[in-house]
Amino acid sequence: MTLVEQTVIIENKLGLHARAATKLAKLSQNYQAKITLTVEQKSATADSIMGLMLLTGSQGKEVNIVAEGDEAKQAMQAICTLFSNKFDEGE
Repeated sequence: MTLVEQTVIIENKLGLHARAATKLAKLSQNYQAKITLTVEQKSATADSIMGLMLLTGSQGKEVNIVAEGDEAKQAMQAICTLFSNKFDEGE
């Protein structure tokens, strides 16, 4: 089983708000991997919109992402791209 870990910075102005959390949750459901995000001391699985919003990930915060499973590498790449594209919010 593959395990990958990476830290990203939230760059979009609104942070991990409802629309961004929904995009992330839908994206993570496309992969055979368990994905966990941690902001400060709070963690949530990437497929839980409520859990992601409760992380209160605001702009500039570090997010540690751990993906575990058969498609962990692909999932990590897709999630990191989503973060670097600022959740396609075009600010």
